[in-house]
Amino acid sequence: MRLKFMLFLYNGSSKLYAQVFKRNKKAWGLSVNDFLRYPENSLGYALGEFYRSKGFDIMPKLENHDVFHMITQTNTEIEDEVAMQYLLMGNGKRSLYMYAMITIGTFIYPEFIRYYMFSYQKGKSLSTFHHIEFKDYLARPLIEIQHVLYRKTTFQTI
Repeated sequence: MRLKFMLFLYNGSSKLYAQVFKRNKKAWGLSVNDFLRYPENSLGYALGEFYRSKGFDIMPKLENHDVFHMITQTNTEIEDEVAMQYLLMGNGKRSLYMYAMITIGTFIYPEFIRYYMFSYQKGKSLSTFHHIEFKDYLARPLIEIQHVLYRKTTFQTI
């Protein structure tokens, strides 16, 4: 029952979030096959494999969120989605949507609070990335992006 409720909230709210808060953002306009045409070790290819293996559709204007999963190695179960919001808060992101997901997710899944606190600390320990448009990095090796992220250096050096 909790899972169905959270999935209902997440699926409905993510579309609304894209329409309301990302109205000035341009969708990447790429398909799964487009991503899979990138070199095999690249972020773009890894993203294509992510979509293909999970059976996910690309949500226009929210592609960066899926990149966040790739570069931080965060899974996509509902508790992981809440953990991702904690990670982003630790990384410096501030948004009404993030706070709402954290509040509701923590209330509904309190047994994951240690995981959420770990994710928050992980976000604090990483280079600030929540504001970067990763479309410009799709051809770069995923491992290179992760090294910059975990070494806490700036992405401008990539």
